[in-house]
Parts: sequence; structure tokens; C-alpha cells
Amino acid sequence: MKKTLLIVTLVCGLIASAVVLGESRTWTDSTGKYEIKGEFVEFRDGKVWLKKDDGGTIGVPMSRLSSADQMFVREELKRRREGASPIAGGVAAPNTNNGAVGDWPQWRGPARDGLSRETGLLDRWDAPPPILWQAHNLGGGMSSLVVADGRVFTMGVRRDGAELIALDAEDGGELWSLEVGGGKPNCTPTVDGDLVFALGRDGDLVCADVADGREIWRKKFSRDFGGKMMSGWGYSESPLVDGDRLICTPGAPDAMIAALDRRTGETIWASPAPTKTRGNDGAGYSSIVVSQAAGEKQYVQLIGCGVVGVRAEDGRPLWYYGDIANGTANVPTPIVKGDYIFCSSGYGDGGTALLKIQRRGDEFQAQQVYYKKASELQNHHGGMVLVGDYVYMGHGHNNGLPVCVELMTGRAVWGPLRGPGRESAAVVYADGHLYFRYQDGVMALIEATPEEYRPKGSFEIATRHDNSWPHPVIADGRLYLRDQQDLHVYDIRRK
Repeated sequence: MKKTLLIVTLVCGLIASAVVLGESRTWTDSTGKYEIKGEFVEFRDGKVWLKKDDGGTIGVPMSRLSSADQMFVREELKRRREGASPIAGGVAAPNTNNGAVGDWPQWRGPARDGLSRETGLLDRWDAPPPILWQAHNLGGGMSSLVVADGRVFTMGVRRDGAELIALDAEDGGELWSLEVGGGKPNCTPTVDGDLVFALGRDGDLVCADVADGREIWRKKFSRDFGGKMMSGWGYSESPLVDGDRLICTPGAPDAMIAALDRRTGETIWASPAPTKTRGNDGAGYSSIVVSQAAGEKQYVQLIGCGVVGVRAEDGRPLWYYGDIANGTANVPTPIVKGDYIFCSSGYGDGGTALLKIQRRGDEFQAQQVYYKKASELQNHHGGMVLVGDYVYMGHGHNNGLPVCVELMTGRAVWGPLRGPGRESAAVVYADGHLYFRYQDGVMALIEATPEEYRPKGSFEIATRHDNSWPHPVIADGRLYLRDQQDLHVYDIRRK
């Protein structure tokens, strides 16, 4: 076991009223450096209370836990409120209630890292998995989707413009829609409790009520912030909810990143753009992630001129790195682990880098651990996943060549390989496997192991109306694949 969590703790006797509902699991702090083992007892006074193996009880501030552990607590509390089965050992227990759908509430899943905690999934595709249901008339666009509290949310152009659309996760029936504005959308909505947030291609940011689609507030990046994109394909990010704040990227000189009150839309702070060394002014096509690098909570984003980190408390710029920026479109969401940031971009002048964030007093610096030029390693727009000590991704601009890279060295332990599909590939992970969705409509299953490339089957998605770019979603034993107006929901549970 690693050193005890370096956090403010309160040790006391057993809580008499506590009922132990789950097994002991390993908890990790927000830096990724420290662990502790214990059973989740309750959430009280801003702390997560754990029963340790020696029988004592410890209170850990929620904000000091990793994002995955925070999501675990939220899901367990939800299950307790609903009287459902607890999460055992840190993995969601198999759900036998067909009406209850596991959550994938934001871009790239619960922790924004493309990793699902689902288990009991098919480990081979000898034939296409069965389709549970399909939805149609979702309009045009490259938006992926989210699943939360029995609802599915996505975006598409229908009638006069882009709409935020809510479906019933049981059968795909439409529940409501709300006009957002702009052309074909790229944003994946974000759900947080009773609110859902969506961003249109023209920078229309909308907050709506989850239950009925009632508009709560609206902003426009160009009008309210003077924002702009680095190039002409329109805003694409999926906003981040962090506590009472919504974090977004208007792309303005004095408001590159902004924190808004999630319930009112009022600006809390705005962070200025860095002095660029490469790339373009304006927002990129990526989405913000949270890091605790060098002991400072910060928001990390890939913008038009490179990667930046800004202090979560007040938006103060902490560091900037421009070497991976290209002049066309910076897209992939960075990976964070402890003090490290793994980032990549496509096109001819992109590339891949691992950064270590260092601190001296109140000053921060992004130290380059390594840089791989575009011909060596780059991700176009399908994203990357970190499983253990290895990054899995599709390599190459307009290519999704499967490759496994050792995070700390950048060494390719296998690949790049052709794989069963063609062109770019969007990647997520679940239950020991990688899910590669290729641009040509092929869906592939690959074992997530650094030992060798192990394909486990593939199939052609039921339709292909356009480039097959929307990222896959895995929730409650289901694989969700959006294809323009159609949504296909596959049952990927082992029988």
C-alpha cells in the first residue's frame, strides 16, 4: 500500500449508525500519488467517511479525492436514495432492472477520460451484438451523447437550427427538445443533477431543465465575451461542471476560458489568452479537464495556440505549452495523471507531448518530458485513453491506426497497425477492452494489453449517413452509437 493520503483527516471510533453496504476498495487522492483502503460509509460535512481495515473510521474531504472516486460516491449516494443495489468494490454492480440506466453524464464518461467502470461485457464479437432499440429523426451533426437518470441527451439540426434533444433511455422515445442555434453541432451535452448544458456551433451556450427542457439561461460567446474559434468549423467543446461552476472556452483574448455560475450563467471569472508561440488565436475543438498537478487545482485545455493550465479558484494563467499546436484544428482532450499532462493534435504540424507541471513558489512551468513529431505519433480527433501505464489511441491524421504507447517514455510497445477499419477512429475503454469506432463505419473490439495487439472482433454499424465520427458511449451494458439522425443501441452484456 502506498503512503497514507496526505489530507486533513478525522479519525474516530466506529459510527454506530453506519451500515456497511459495499466491499472495501482502494481510494486515490486527486494527485494520483496516495491511496487508502476502506469501505464507503457515508458522505457528511463535505467529507467521505470510510471504514478502514483496522476498524477505525476516517473522513476524507470530497475535493481531495480523484475524479473517479468522487463519481463513485455520487453514484453510490444516488443508489442509496433510490434503494438500489450498492456498488461493490468500486465497480457498479450488474443492474437487473431494465428501466435503470447507468450514467455516462458528460463528454468521455464520468471522469472525462474515456474509461467506463462497466463489467460483465462481451469479450469477443463473433457477430454484431444485438440491437436493443433505435431512435431516428435526431437531425444532422457530429455530437455524441450522454446518458443520465434514465434519459439520453444529444444535439442535432432539425427544422430551423440545432436542438438539444432528450430521449427515454428505455426505448428511445423523444421526451423534449430545445432550440440552441447555429449549424450542425459538434458538442456533447453535459448533465449535472437537474440541469443539462449544451453549446451550439455558433457559440450559443444553453442551460436547460433536465425534466422538461425549459430554458434556464443562455449566453453567446461572441456577444458576451468577444469569443472566436481558431478556424471555421464552429464551437465543439463540451462544457465542464465543477461544483457550482460551469467552465467553458469562449476563446476571447481576455476570456479564453471562463467560469460561470451554473444556475444563473453569471461570470465568476475570465482567464486571458496566453501569448502564443504556435497555432492560432481563439478556442480549439477540445474540452476542459481537471488536474491537481504540482499541488494546484487547475483546468487544462487544448486551445488554438496549444495547451494551457489555469487556476481553478480564480482563472489565473499558470502555464502554457505551444509545441503541439497546429494551424488548422486542435482537437483531442488531454489526459491528466498526477503532475503529468499527455496531449496530442493532428494535421501536418501537430504531434504528441508529455508535460510535467512543476512549481517554484507561486510560479508554474510545463516541462517537456518528450515530444513526438506528427509522423511519429499524433491523434486526429478520436481521443486517447490511459489504462494503467499505457496510452491507447489511433495514430495519424485521417487515420486511426491502433497503437499502445508507454506513457512515461512515449515508446510504442505495439503498433501502429492498420486494424479492421479505415481513416480516423474514436476510442473508449471498458472491461479490459478498447472500443474503436472507425470513420468508415466499422466498430472494433481490441483487448487493452501492452503485450501485443489482440483484435477481438468487429462489425459494421447499422447505418452510415456520413463520416462515422461521434464517440461511442457505454452505459448499463449498452453501446450507444450516434450516426446523424439515427441512434443505434447495442446490447453488449455477456449472457
